[in-house]
Amino acid sequence: MLLACLGSCATPASEETAQPLTSVRVAACQIAPGSTLEESLKAIDQALAEAVSLGADIACFPETTLFGWVNPNAHQLADPIPGATTQLLATLAQRHQIMIAIGLAERDGKRLYDSAILLDSDGTLLLHHRKVNILTELMEPPYTPGKSASSSIADTRFGRIGMLVCADTFLDATVAEVAAGQPDLMLVPYGWAAPESDWPEHGESLQAWVSHTARRTNAPVVGVDAVGTINHGPWAGFQYGGQSVVSDATGKVVAVLADRKSETRVFEVQL
Repeated sequence: MLLACLGSCATPASEETAQPLTSVRVAACQIAPGSTLEESLKAIDQALAEAVSLGADIACFPETTLFGWVNPNAHQLADPIPGATTQLLATLAQRHQIMIAIGLAERDGKRLYDSAILLDSDGTLLLHHRKVNILTELMEPPYTPGKSASSSIADTRFGRIGMLVCADTFLDATVAEVAAGQPDLMLVPYGWAAPESDWPEHGESLQAWVSHTARRTNAPVVGVDAVGTINHGPWAGFQYGGQSVVSDATGKVVAVLADRKSETRVFEVQL
């Protein structure tokens, strides 16, 4: 069961006891990728501050948050994981004392991956996933696909957390790999985009995939989409629609965020 949680209903971290945790407060941070690294980091910092003020334990961001999806400039701008960008985000996690789940472009030699990481509140890298299901026709050279999701799950103080990225949720075999790890919670960065004329109805398909992923993994899913415009490649001009989705473990959609507007909202997830 998941319940929308306002700042006034959040339990301060200082009141937590040594008893096993029964819930975790997750912030869906629906933001737009910036035009520069500095602009993106500023937006992340602001969303983290808001998430903490609302009592969040974990903040989840969209796919390729720093440079935007299918941005060929990431071949030059991205760096390895771990690397300089990971360290910048780790510093933000430490400053705000919050766990961060975020989608990042990752450069490894000549390869570019569409990746996601989970950072603990002390900056420790807990999980690193490379997107398996990529669309090669949307960027030249394209992302390199990850090999599997079998290790895309981490034991944390909030239970077992799994991560996939966007279209990974389309692949039953990939979802099954992470489901085999019996996650207590799934965090999925999305870059859900379509022509502007397709919104807001296109958000219904995002709800369907998040719900499907929850049922397949038997875990609550927080799927966080970006907002703004794709500026590169065949989909230039397409809109990220927002409408981030929270589903309980049965696949019931319990919340949908704003249509095509930035928003940070916190939910209490029962573990």
